[in-house]
Amino acid sequence: QVQLVESGGGLVQAGESLRLACAASGSTVSASLWGWYRQAPGKEREFVSSMSSWGSTMYAKSVKGRFAISRDNAKNTMYLQMNSLKPEDTAVYYCHARTDRAVDYWGQGTQVTVSS
Repeated sequence: QVQLVESGGGLVQAGESLRLACAASGSTVSASLWGWYRQAPGKEREFVSSMSSWGSTMYAKSVKGRFAISRDNAKNTMYLQMNSLKPEDTAVYYCHARTDRAVDYWGQGTQVTVSS
């Protein structure tokens, strides 16, 4: 089992930055893929970014160049640095982990609201 707890969401104005954190506990050594997803009101949950256990990263087109994913293995914490935020980035952001047996774990989500 992997437990994930997000933090760092909030209300910001367009153009500002936020850093989300995802603290992981439990059988984290079994996770081979870490990532962030988001869900806006009335929309389906969508992929934002991911990082493999060997450091390979991926980004959605809508955030590439503005967001950066990172991980501090010593702290078992993953981050999402979000710069140049836009109103369309408003959503609940979820931390995700997938084990090497393809079991998915999710955090409870943290709200990010960007005002224009």
